[in-house]
Amino acid sequence: MSAEATGARVEEILDGLTAKGGPAVAEAAEELVRALMEFYGAGLARLVDRLSGTSGNPLGALLGDELVAGLLVLHGLHPEDREQRVARALSAAEAGDLRVTGFDEESGELRLTKPEGGGCGCPSTSGAVEQRVAAALSCFAPEVTEVTLEQSAPREPALLQIGTRPPGAAANGPAVAR
Repeated sequence: MSAEATGARVEEILDGLTAKGGPAVAEAAEELVRALMEFYGAGLARLVDRLSGTSGNPLGALLGDELVAGLLVLHGLHPEDREQRVARALSAAEAGDLRVTGFDEESGELRLTKPEGGGCGCPSTSGAVEQRVAAALSCFAPEVTEVTLEQSAPREPALLQIGTRPPGAAANGPAVAR
């Protein structure tokens, strides 16, 4: 497939839409083509930018970019599996210590657990994290269609055992078993 052949095919399709659907349909189709061209253009620009001056593992630099990763996933070219891409998305979203507890293949639901006591507990902070995670997942793992954030069960308090004083201990304080 060449650029020239693709351009001719796009023009043919737009002309057909104009003939069948009228000017409004053709205008919407042209807007769609423009949006896709901007998306791909931005992705290609990032590819060039990431590869410029990259030594070692240039693919690693590309996989960390949300736009480039989105293009690779969109075309089934991303070399990482879903688990790796979800981990990359959580890292990109600066999700802290969220842990993946499950994924439902049929519904696309990803279940995440937030450890007890993590963060300040403010709903606005939690909401911001959820939004960042959802945005990153849409690029890195678009098969995730829903995110459920669960609070982990509270930890049991540490057990402090009190017993008799060891031989030779001072008599003016509680005895603590060690």
